[in-house]
Amino acid sequence: MSLVNSFETDLLEYMFNNTVLANFGDAAGIPATVGAGSMFISLHTADPGEAAANQSVSEMTYTGYGRSAAPRSAGGWTVAGNIADNAAVEQLGENTGTSQTSTDCGLGFATSGATALFMIGAAALVVSTGVNPEFAIGALDASLD
Repeated sequence: MSLVNSFETDLLEYMFNNTVLANFGDAAGIPATVGAGSMFISLHTADPGEAAANQSVSEMTYTGYGRSAAPRSAGGWTVAGNIADNAAVEQLGENTGTSQTSTDCGLGFATSGATALFMIGAAALVVSTGVNPEFAIGALDASLD
């Protein structure tokens, strides 16, 4: 079985915009969280894989690197159909050390450390010294299908 399109949209809106997931479990559904929080975007030098235990697997390590926080709200993400896109430019820390190449990006729930990673995708970026890697509005596509 696979998820139907309308539920994919509802689930993405719950995950990315902190909206109520209506009619799931009972008529009240799953409520939005009291504090929406943020999702943290990471860059990786290799595909962490779907079995990745945490967000630090193959994560970039250049001097100045830091994950980017995207709020779980309409200001952070736009949801349409089965795709959530970043609604603002997402910029990671400036490289003040040795160049590194990213092959993938990830989404998790913490600013740093070996914490939960829940989505991964391709993101080929060469991050040279002096570069602040960034994702333009709409460049990050998180999808369910």
